[in-house]
Amino acid sequence: MKLFSPTKPQTTPAVPPGSETPSSVGQVNPLLLPPQHAHLAWALGQPLSMYVYFSTSPNGDVFSRQWTSGWREDQDKDLPSFVWSNITFGDWDDHRTEYFDIALPEVVQRNASLWADVFLTKEGANPDPSNSSFNPQSVHHIRKLLSRYLPKAKIRKEKNLLSNSDDAQEEQEEVIEEDVIVSHWYRNLTLALISDETALALDKLPPVISEHIHLVPGARDASGTKGFYKPIVFPNDVWLLRSHLTEINTTTPSLPLQITFQPMSYLKFQIFASMTHGFDEAIKQQGGGTGAELDEVKRMLLETNPWFLGLTGLVSILHVVFEMLAFKSDVSHWRQQKELVGVSLRTIITNVFVQTVILLYLIDNNTDTSWMILLGSGMGVIVEAWKITKAVDVSIVRSPAGSMLPYMLSIKDKHVLSEDEKRTQEYDKLAFRYVSYVAIPLLIAYSIYSLVYETHRGWYSYIISTLTSFVYMFGFAQLIPQLIINYKLKSVAHMPMKAMVYKTLSTVVDDLFAFCIKMPTLHRLACFRDDLVFLVFLYQRWIYRIDPKRVNEYGQVMVEDAVKTDGNGETKKDK
Repeated sequence: MKLFSPTKPQTTPAVPPGSETPSSVGQVNPLLLPPQHAHLAWALGQPLSMYVYFSTSPNGDVFSRQWTSGWREDQDKDLPSFVWSNITFGDWDDHRTEYFDIALPEVVQRNASLWADVFLTKEGANPDPSNSSFNPQSVHHIRKLLSRYLPKAKIRKEKNLLSNSDDAQEEQEEVIEEDVIVSHWYRNLTLALISDETALALDKLPPVISEHIHLVPGARDASGTKGFYKPIVFPNDVWLLRSHLTEINTTTPSLPLQITFQPMSYLKFQIFASMTHGFDEAIKQQGGGTGAELDEVKRMLLETNPWFLGLTGLVSILHVVFEMLAFKSDVSHWRQQKELVGVSLRTIITNVFVQTVILLYLIDNNTDTSWMILLGSGMGVIVEAWKITKAVDVSIVRSPAGSMLPYMLSIKDKHVLSEDEKRTQEYDKLAFRYVSYVAIPLLIAYSIYSLVYETHRGWYSYIISTLTSFVYMFGFAQLIPQLIINYKLKSVAHMPMKAMVYKTLSTVVDDLFAFCIKMPTLHRLACFRDDLVFLVFLYQRWIYRIDPKRVNEYGQVMVEDAVKTDGNGETKKDK
């Protein structure tokens, strides 16, 4: 049963008598069609009042309790209500706030719904039908669901792997939690009153806007094509973050709520309503997940200073540009690479392992990682793996008789190694031996420490997180063999200099990027660790100066458009 069935406002023109009859044969009576346009029914500048009630009623009948409380227990009796009076319709400076500790009824604690019933009335009118000042033409009623129904948050359960715990039971509990829909509480309720007079083309309104437009029943102008709509009250949820929600259960008998009233322009209302609808639809497409990426976007818009937000956008663009340029230059350099002089093959293989471990760690912590970080890490794994195929021939062959596995990995040199390439391999092996004397004991010690004193989700998570922590703390050691080879050869001509420049710029950008983009703490610290390595590379580049237009000691020319050389390494100009 509807509480209010308002008729045509007295301020609107009456339909002339006899206008219901078509003036000519075949003409459709416009009163039988939806209005094409709508104008604001309530005049700006008049005083209004806003009544707010909290209710578990499914139909918004918040006043029937006065008749039924005598024979039925009123479960909403402890819920508060209040009224804001003397609201000037169209006053852009009127902002109001109320704070409550809402004592939740037991049915709400057990997953029932709690609503906020908002009544906007003209001055002097009362929304209670039993009150003598009740006038349905002067009352506008909307509802807002306060209990939000979302999947139960997935708890990242960790334990000490050496303790006696039932792993299967905990894993089963974690799987079950993913499919449970529970009610959540948001501590803020913002009621925005659209305070400008806008003529609406009803046939062109998108659904996300039209759901907030309430027409006055039966109110038309003389032509019958123009209707009238009540003031728009918009519950603004655009800044709601998943991390701000609190699960409602029996352990939360009362929860805080801040109710804010503010005026809003129709343009801003359109933007916010569209953004809210877009965020909700994106979460639905993700299968009702946590929406971490969308929360990250809203968090940046909400909590970030506008200047810093602009810097974040610029840093994000620069990071992507320099990352792609570094990949392009690195791939271009290795496509032209004909020999392995000065190249540490062990460093490349180690890079593949390290990049793979980091990627698996970022995936394991996917709720704390931006997709931009995952994309860059994944591309790094692909490029490093491709480099191995350029340096050596990798193939899968049958294992010799008596082997445990039917197939094995075969790694062969692409050609007969020159003397310089043999020297490079010797330096590479020597450098890795020195590094392993320090790195392997540290890895063993850290693995034992992590197993005894830290908690993990399981053995897989333990292996990945331990290897990643070690890589982040001592990852610069994987680049030391390349530095030693450069020192022994007294040359950096074999290094992809253009790619190094882009990587240097990308590293500087990453230092800013570390503060702007959400990522695990270890990954953030690793951005600053790389600065030291690049400084050493730049120093070697400075002390081992080379002419980019001269053919170096390995038959390479840094500048692509340099003059052609003959087999003796002399330019035509020198001849």
